[in-house]
Amino acid sequence: MAKVRKPAVAGAFYEANRDKLIKQIEWSISHPLGPGQLVKQPREGFKAVPIVIVPHAGYIYSGPVAAMSFAEIYRFHSPRTFILVGPNHYGIGAPVAIYPEGAWETPLGTLEVDSEVAKELMSRVKYLEPDTYAFVQEHSLEVQLPFIQYMFGNNVKIVPIIIWRQTKEVAKDLGNAIAEVISSHEPSSIVYVASSDWNHYEPHEITTEKDMRAIDPVLRLDEDSFFDVIERYDVSACGYGAIATAIIAAKRLGVKNVVLLRHATSGDTSGYTLETVGYASIAFYL
Repeated sequence: MAKVRKPAVAGAFYEANRDKLIKQIEWSISHPLGPGQLVKQPREGFKAVPIVIVPHAGYIYSGPVAAMSFAEIYRFHSPRTFILVGPNHYGIGAPVAIYPEGAWETPLGTLEVDSEVAKELMSRVKYLEPDTYAFVQEHSLEVQLPFIQYMFGNNVKIVPIIIWRQTKEVAKDLGNAIAEVISSHEPSSIVYVASSDWNHYEPHEITTEKDMRAIDPVLRLDEDSFFDVIERYDVSACGYGAIATAIIAAKRLGVKNVVLLRHATSGDTSGYTLETVGYASIAFYL
């Protein structure tokens, strides 16, 4: 029987009760910082959204911002597989770990791991290691799944990857491989979701300033400048490796437009502005 990963942060980062979780997702969508509603209507001038960057905090803090990216994917297409890459906050397991097969459970049901796409990525990325243990406690990918299930159902598949070795080399290897895999399948059938929060635990104004410095090179598809800004200005974005991977994959795919859909901090949702975390939803368009 296939291995099923049970939720680690249900009841903490999001509601553990199915009905309450659905209400929490709908609250995120209708929130003033969220998309307002789900619309099946691509934006004029754009063909597809193969990549998004999404935050991964508790829904009461970052849910509305996260909803922006998933609603943008929903506008354009219904993917069959989501490649999810985020940081390994606990530093356990392989430096670049992939969940190779099985399924992940949330209060909204179960999503199967796309083992074929996982194999394709492992054949292309020398750093990728199959390691389910690395994912036991990690929340950065788990919190994305209820949004995916709510908007796209339980028949879609996922490929979870987490990284604690967040280097340029890993980002280039993984980013190029993700682009190759996306390109080798039917158009819009695979979407890459990069999971990251941005600056951590500084006042709202400082977090906003640091975040915008780091977001600028993402919008320009410049991974070297992105790494430089992260280091020079001490921007504590936890998933910077996943973000850099998105930039590299986007360039390989021929992305021409990158749009900041929403930026906010936890101060915008909680009202507490002295120690905030930054959140951004960014979409990459063909």
